[in-house]
Amino acid sequence: MEEVCELYDPPAFEAGDKVQAIRAVRNDGTYPGSAIGQFLIQSGDVGYVKSVGTYLNRFYVYAIDFVDRGILVGMRRHELELLEPAP
Repeated sequence: MEEVCELYDPPAFEAGDKVQAIRAVRNDGTYPGSAIGQFLIQSGDVGYVKSVGTYLNRFYVYAIDFVDRGILVGMRRHELELLEPAP
């Protein structure tokens, strides 16, 4: 899965899409104000795609606004599922 360049295909999600985390996400050290290893998101948390970026010119990274938790977290496609497309 990691070997493939996702950027050859369009992003799986777009700004405004409602998504759900399908796995818990811990801080890998890139989220400020939170200890490394601390859970940021739990499986089942719902958020909205704020923007779509790229990482290493190979992968899409989706900025997800988890409104109920009050945090914005960068996530990959395999960590999310679409609940409702943007209107």
